[in-house]
Amino acid sequence: MSVHFTPKVSDMGNNKVVNVIRHLAFEDLASFTSVLQAKNTHINYIEAAECVLKPEGLAQIDAMSDDLLVILGGPISVNDDELFPFIEAEISLLKQRIAADKPTLGICLGAQLIARAMGARVYPATQKEIGWFDLKLTSAGERSVLRYLSAQHCSMLHWHGETFDLPDNALLLASSDICAHQAFSVGEKILALQFHPEINQRVMEKWFIGHIGEIMATKGVNVEQLRKNTRRYANQLEIQGALFFNSWINSVEVSV
Repeated sequence: MSVHFTPKVSDMGNNKVVNVIRHLAFEDLASFTSVLQAKNTHINYIEAAECVLKPEGLAQIDAMSDDLLVILGGPISVNDDELFPFIEAEISLLKQRIAADKPTLGICLGAQLIARAMGARVYPATQKEIGWFDLKLTSAGERSVLRYLSAQHCSMLHWHGETFDLPDNALLLASSDICAHQAFSVGEKILALQFHPEINQRVMEKWFIGHIGEIMATKGVNVEQLRKNTRRYANQLEIQGALFFNSWINSVEVSV
């Protein structure tokens, strides 16, 4: 079986690049895509599943590159590293980028990988947090680009069953009623978000199909209510998410 990987960053010429590690095809950058398209930026998706067959696939990312790296979500756990060897490779990559303070954004599983890379414990939460719930920003969060995502401006999509301890030297930015640690920053250019500011209404229909097993197995969660709340909240989150993402890119001075 042949496995295709996108060109290395060094092969992209003068095009601006964002490297994105994706664990599920339908969990992509969604609304963040338009922000990058407006900046004429090439989105270089690296498929984690392909890296099971070809573990060196992640080697196309230069850990010391100033190009932005985004690690997206997925239903697996960071503790499933024996089943999925690419998890160890992702953690190794993150350790190097965190130490060098290279621009990195982790969303959901991506945030848990950042926490694990920093030596923090990742473990099951007291209950799954699936649906639309407000963020509670810390004072530091209110001063950060997460201000665009506060409950004053939008509701937030959450979709996870695990949480993590706050890593040493990390700055807590947000919490929720279920999980005390929802967002943190490290240094100037590392940001970890347990929630999903990137989604839009269109992509959520794919989530309902792809995650139907988890939805049906979770008490108090159903497609009808998720769809209703998505129609109510997603469009505003798409606006606020774009404001957040664009502002964060500018704040870390990423050339995209």
